[in-house]
Amino acid sequence: MMPGPGMPVVIQGGMGVAVSDWRLARAVARLGQLGVVSGTALDVVHARRLGEGDPGGHLRRAYAQFPVPAVAERVLQRWFIPGGRSPGSPYRHVPRGRINPSPALRDLTVVANFTEVWLAKDGHAGTVGVNYLHKIQLPTPAALYGALLAGVDYVLMGAGIPADIPRLLTALAAGGAVSYPVDVAGADRTDRYAIQFDPAEIVGSPPELRRPKFLAVISSNTLASFLSRDPATAPDGFVVEGHCAGGHNAPPRGRTPVDGRPQPVYGPRDAVDHDALAALGLPFWLAGGYADPERLRHALDQGAVGIQVGTAFALCRESGLRPDLKQQLIGAALAGDVEVFTDPKASPSGYPFKVAAMAGTLSEAPVYERRRRICDLGFLRTAYKKPDGSLGYRCPSEPPADYLGKGGTLEETVGRKCLCNGLLATAGYAQTRDGDVEPPIVTGGDDLVRVVQALGAATGSWSAADVIDYVLGGS
Repeated sequence: MMPGPGMPVVIQGGMGVAVSDWRLARAVARLGQLGVVSGTALDVVHARRLGEGDPGGHLRRAYAQFPVPAVAERVLQRWFIPGGRSPGSPYRHVPRGRINPSPALRDLTVVANFTEVWLAKDGHAGTVGVNYLHKIQLPTPAALYGALLAGVDYVLMGAGIPADIPRLLTALAAGGAVSYPVDVAGADRTDRYAIQFDPAEIVGSPPELRRPKFLAVISSNTLASFLSRDPATAPDGFVVEGHCAGGHNAPPRGRTPVDGRPQPVYGPRDAVDHDALAALGLPFWLAGGYADPERLRHALDQGAVGIQVGTAFALCRESGLRPDLKQQLIGAALAGDVEVFTDPKASPSGYPFKVAAMAGTLSEAPVYERRRRICDLGFLRTAYKKPDGSLGYRCPSEPPADYLGKGGTLEETVGRKCLCNGLLATAGYAQTRDGDVEPPIVTGGDDLVRVVQALGAATGSWSAADVIDYVLGGS
C-alpha cells in the first residue's frame, strides 16, 4: 500500500516516560514524518518539570495558550516552584490515579497532555501524534481530551485491546461526556466499572474538535481482524510491532517457552501474516528492527506504508533520555559490549520488557536489591474488586506484604521492577526519598548495536534528521 496524502513513511516511536518528549516529536514532524510524544505519566512528568522551575519557560508558554486560563493557573499554583526545588529535596507528590480521580489530578492530566502536544506542534505544519498504553487506563479520557484540545493529528495505543478508543475519540471530539470501561480483576459479567469524564467540567462549553486518526499497535492478525470487523472499533491503521522492538513486547503465543537466561522464545506462531493484514484494507507500518534502508524497502514490499523507528530516535540528541545514560549506552554499543535482555518478570503489567544491561541501573541485581520497594506513582497498578464490591488497586512491584494483603500472590511479586519510578529516573526525573535516589532502567530494541554502529560510528552522536536521512537512504 503506497502512502496516501499526509501519511508518513517514518513514525517516530512514542517511547518510555518522556524519552519521546515534545522536542523530539517536533524535530521529526518538522522533517515531514510523524513525530510522536509519549503520553505515559505526563501528569507526573509535568509536575516534576514545574518542580524544577520550568527551565526555559516552555510549559508556561504553552499554558498561556490553554483555552481556560483558570485551569492552567490552578496547575501552576499547585506544582510550580519558582527557581526550582532545593537540591536533594523530593518532588511534590502527585495523586495516584483512581476510577474517580481528584479534580487536581484531572486538571493536571488535561493540561499536561495539551502542553506536550502543543509544544510539539508549535511553529510548523507537520503532523504530531501521541502514544498511550491501553494497560494504563485510568488517565485515558482526560489525557486524550488534553491532546485533542491541542490539535493532535494521530493517537497510537498498544499493550492491550483498544476497542473502545475509536468511539471515545469521536465522542470527545464532539464535546460529549464519555464513559470509558475499566478492566477490574475479579469482576463478573454483571459488573460495570467505568471512568466518567465530561469536557464541560474543564472548558465550560466544549468546542467541536478535529478527531485525530487512530493507529492501533498490534502484534497479531487475530487482534487486527477483531478490531477491523466492526466500524465502531476499527482503527484508521495499524502499527505492527514485533518482539524485536524495545520496551514492552507481546508475550509469545501458546505456552511460553524460555531459553537458558530465561527469556521468552518466539516462534512461527508469533509472525504476522502481512498479506492477510493488507487484505483488511487499512494502512499499516512495521516496527521492531526496521531502522535501515534495506529493511524499509522490505517493509514496503510486504505492503506496509512505512515503518516505526524507536531505538535510533531514543538515542538521538533531541530525545529526552538522560544524557549521561545515552552516552553510556552508545559507548557500550559502539564497543559491541551491551546486551538487551527480554525480561519476562520486570514489568508489573505482565508483558515481557526489554532491559539494557547497564551499570548503575535496575538491570544490575545489587542495584535492584538495594532499592526499597514502594508504589507511590501507580500507573501500572491493577484495579481489583474487593469482597464488599468496592475497588482496590494493587501492583506486584509494591512491597510483597502489601500485595498479598490485597489478594495477590507472592509468586507474582518475584523479580518485578518499578518501571514507573525507574523510567522517570531514566528521563532525568528521579524521585529522592530520605537521601535515596531512584535508580534508572533503560530499554532498547534487539537491533541496538547495529543501529548505534550505523549512526554513531563517526562521532558517537546523531540527530533526528540523521535518523530519517539514514532510514530513507539519503533520498
